[in-house]
Amino acid sequence: MKLHEYQAKRVFAEAGLPVPESELAESVEEVVEAAERIGYPVAVKAQVQVGGRGKAGGIKLADDEEEVREAADAILGMDLKGLHVDSVLVEEAVDFTNELYVGVTMDRGEGKPVAMVSTKGGVDIEEVAAEDPDAIAREHIDPAFGMHPYQARKAVFDAGVERDIAMDVANVLTTLYDLWASKDATDIEVNPVMVTSDREVVCADAVMNIDDDALFRHSDLAEMEDEAAEDDLEAKANEYGFDYVRLSGNVGIIGNGAGLVMTTLDLVDYYGGKPANFLDIGGGAKAERVANALDMVFADENVDSVVFNIFGGITRGDEVAKGINEALDGFDEIPKPVVVRLAGTNAEEGMEILNTERIEVEKTLEEAVQRAVELAGGEN
Repeated sequence: MKLHEYQAKRVFAEAGLPVPESELAESVEEVVEAAERIGYPVAVKAQVQVGGRGKAGGIKLADDEEEVREAADAILGMDLKGLHVDSVLVEEAVDFTNELYVGVTMDRGEGKPVAMVSTKGGVDIEEVAAEDPDAIAREHIDPAFGMHPYQARKAVFDAGVERDIAMDVANVLTTLYDLWASKDATDIEVNPVMVTSDREVVCADAVMNIDDDALFRHSDLAEMEDEAAEDDLEAKANEYGFDYVRLSGNVGIIGNGAGLVMTTLDLVDYYGGKPANFLDIGGGAKAERVANALDMVFADENVDSVVFNIFGGITRGDEVAKGINEALDGFDEIPKPVVVRLAGTNAEEGMEILNTERIEVEKTLEEAVQRAVELAGGEN
């Protein structure tokens, strides 16, 4: 479960982390009233769970009532990377001189949580990791003992954080790890941690994702779940019982197995396309389940083509093909091109059954992905 920024900041504040004064608002008038209470200047920040909000126009600074009205009017109701902005966080603006990154996640390769610190805050940490991996200091933590104070200090000093604020940043890191462990988080980060001209450290952003399977232990966080739903598509995926993650590309992907879907994602990227989603419909591929999956992918405005990667195991390929045909019959018009690859038990029989007047069929996964990428306007 992904928390919105305003929700994560509530958790951070309760843990004693330094966060700016802020209020949630859902209308222009509420934004103006909140800004008056907080005091100018303020930041108006779209509450949608995507990166790069500032570059996309989802964060604006305001020095007076006229500017805050303009900012609220521009952000509320906008489409931000495919998500509708229904609320904003009105927040005390921070006069900063430097930006840092601090976070904790699980390093699956090492089988341990890892604490990370970088002096290159304020930008996408994935970009920093790809372009300058040495700019991120990492410290692996034994979960049996938790984070030792020396580990927090080591990560901070290895990152090159200035000495006069090093202990404050180490305290932020230690508190983040304690929250990560105690709240069953999967990821937790502050990007950026801002350093003011008075050399104070402020958590100007907040990201916190919780393990869904642990929510029964955290009733306070579970209450936030409906509010924190990323969008209608993810809510619909939960309703259908699909494993679904929305991505930023335009090639929709449907498969019956997590490994199968991951392979398809990798191939879409390999052949020059951009995956729009991860969608695993699980075992079986009956008509209703296939129709629900297609309905979800078709509903994503970013999708320009769909690749269907199905392996017939216990469920035979001919049954899968019948399910796909019946699902397609439920649509008066196929809104986006669909490419199907079918393999496994009775795959040849299934390929013969598929309605090629409404979809395209390819013999291999590579060919199916290349065709879907081509139809989406990507590289061939």
